Amino acid sequence: MPASKANQRAVNKYVKNNYDRVNVTMPKGKKDIIQVHATAQGESVNGFINRAIDHEMERDSQKRPLEPGDGADSIPTP
Repeated sequence: MPASKANQRAVNKYVKNNYDRVNVTMPKGKKDIIQVHATAQGESVNGFINRAIDHEMERDSQKRPLEPGDGADSIPTP
């Protein structure tokens, strides 16, 4: 059964108030490759991309910890 218009509005409002959106551009065909990979891992494309970002940020911080004054003080930690 499709969601009612009121339910769609409520979900859209919740998402707007609780999430940031990022538009990512990539070469044609890469989205399909990511979809296949994410599905194989048992997760959504969004979940996979967020996990990949978190992993790389953690890896980067182990290489060179962020220090006050280099912009790190304005980056919220999850």
